[in-house]
Amino acid sequence: QVQLVESGGGLVQAGGSLRLSCATSGTVFGNYVWAWFRQAPGKEREFVAGISWRGNPIDYADSVKGRFTISKDNFKTMIFLQMNNLKPDDTAAYYCAVRPGFSREPDYDYWGQGTQVTVFS
Repeated sequence: QVQLVESGGGLVQAGGSLRLSCATSGTVFGNYVWAWFRQAPGKEREFVAGISWRGNPIDYADSVKGRFTISKDNFKTMIFLQMNNLKPDDTAAYYCAVRPGFSREPDYDYWGQGTQVTVFS
């Protein structure tokens, strides 16, 4: 069983930055991939960024490329999402997820409870 706990969300003005964290506990294997997804009210959950077990970023959503950076602390099995130049459209609940193999679809095996990010102009 794998458990994920996100933290770091909050209220920020447009142009500002936030750093989200995702703590992983339980047994994970070398082919596992972590991803950040987000879901705004009334919208479907969408892929944001993915990273491999070794800590190599795999992909970013076009809407966040150049502004968001995903990283991984292999020793602590922590996943981070550095979000810079935030925009009101980035407002959403952000979720950390993990599964064997990469996918841009929200079909991951394990999910955190989410952390809210609100960007005001």
